[in-house]
Amino acid sequence: MQIRNNRYTLKNCRFIVNYDKILENTNIVIQDGYIKNLGREVEGDEFDCSEYVAIPGLVNAHTHTPMIALRGYYDDAELTEWLEKMWEFEKVFKTNEMNIASELAVMEMLSKGTTAFIDMYFNPEGVREIAEKYGIRAYAGYTFLNRLFDPHEIDKKQRQLKASELFKPIVNVHSIYSTSVDTLKLANQLAEETNSWIHIHVSETRSEIYEIKKKYGKFPVELLNELRIVRKAQLVHLGWVANWELQYVTNATHCPTSNMKLATAGFFPFKELIENGVNVTIGTDGAASNNSLDMFREMKNAVLLQRHSYWDVGIKAYHVLKAATENGYKLINLKGGKLEEGYIADIVLLKKDKLYPLKKDRILSNIVYYSVGEHVGKVIVNGRIVYDENVEREFDKRRRELLGLLDKIIP
Repeated sequence: MQIRNNRYTLKNCRFIVNYDKILENTNIVIQDGYIKNLGREVEGDEFDCSEYVAIPGLVNAHTHTPMIALRGYYDDAELTEWLEKMWEFEKVFKTNEMNIASELAVMEMLSKGTTAFIDMYFNPEGVREIAEKYGIRAYAGYTFLNRLFDPHEIDKKQRQLKASELFKPIVNVHSIYSTSVDTLKLANQLAEETNSWIHIHVSETRSEIYEIKKKYGKFPVELLNELRIVRKAQLVHLGWVANWELQYVTNATHCPTSNMKLATAGFFPFKELIENGVNVTIGTDGAASNNSLDMFREMKNAVLLQRHSYWDVGIKAYHVLKAATENGYKLINLKGGKLEEGYIADIVLLKKDKLYPLKKDRILSNIVYYSVGEHVGKVIVNGRIVYDENVEREFDKRRRELLGLLDKIIP
């Protein structure tokens, strides 16, 4: 599938699946990185897509790409003990080593249908270069984490971080418990002055709630609201949050697999957040705590965890597909996440023979509850084909090179 100009047609897509609308045997005309129209029109080069099901690109709204180097390391521990082990390694984790791991993670995410990701770690310069190399959208920044870094040094480095076509800087704050009120205020000022948002772990465990309440006399979301941070922030996890705190939340990210694996318990209030008008997104978290970077698995687990926890089927397949697509693009402030006229051409083509029985009334369910990243055939970002079977062969060669380097540094 070779694109020779900036206008082409994905012809006769077997299905085009948005969370709220499904089309059959329809063409997608793409021009200058955007979807020009859907229908029977054909413009520019033609690519037969009768063997594919088209869905919007997936946004991994929370991950830690370098932690693919720690996949399988210290797996069977609860969060607090696990974090101590991670921080111990991160004290000696060099930037060039992080970049090797991030590149592996980007190849893995792209091959599984992720077209944009939000990264919290310590190597945003490297992530920017990797994003441009592979054609994926990336949002990253230096991370405020007081036990490892001077917050004023992080502030200085973050202000020097430059955006590019596919990369945008964001303000990462590890958590309330790993920083301080002064650091939170500094991060908030930085976000305001750089027109960014704060990306932070919040209310992940019961012990965190007790600790913050004891130290500050307030619950975590309540404290962020008092500091005038919460409205501009992306709150990750939110497993231990009171209903009355939800009125303050604008963006919330669910990482179901990681939370189950680390035994954080609690309940991510998916239904209640939606009812409060909150933009809910989904992330894999890092490969050290998941251990997958597959957003298809994450969508399924998000539904299953809600049903298991609440004894209720109120959260359905279309809710999580919306969270992983349209809501993800809303978070990163782009008109994407839907296959409609005027939207960014970030598209995933799934192999239709992997989604049997291929019925219109089953296709969305099969995507959420059955599909996995290995069902991805092609990925388009900004109208450019960034992953297909030819790219996979290149990925395989590069993976071997990087894994050889990674084997020398992993614990």
